[in-house]
Amino acid sequence: MQLTKEDLLAKANAASKNTLMETLNIEMIDYGPDFLVAKMPVNTRVYQPDGVLHGGATAALAESVGSFASHIFLDTEHLFVRGLEITANHLKSVKDGHVYAKATFLHKGRTTQLLDIRITDDHDNLVSICRLSTITLPKNK
Repeated sequence: MQLTKEDLLAKANAASKNTLMETLNIEMIDYGPDFLVAKMPVNTRVYQPDGVLHGGATAALAESVGSFASHIFLDTEHLFVRGLEITANHLKSVKDGHVYAKATFLHKGRTTQLLDIRITDDHDNLVSICRLSTITLPKNK
């Protein structure tokens, strides 16, 4: 049975309970045939000491949305997904509002995947560009 967009997003957000995603208030908000979008509020929970968005929080957002994208678009009944490597280039500081991460596949292989994740602010300014590689491995029965 194919899940509706709303059901899939609700399922993804429910899976975030008691995790880093819940701590950072990361929420999956949109998806389509080849992308997934998440948002995260920018506030004191994700600040670095000088009051702007911490690069580590940005990387956590990117890895969260990228890993969920791999999970959604692959056969996770028989496979599980793990992140292999993440890179992040931070281009702009953010002090408040939200940041949005849109993950799209550059490569969707049977074993490895490569995702492009663009982080933008409330005004659609590019904040960071990230790349995430994931691997799918068989579940042990």
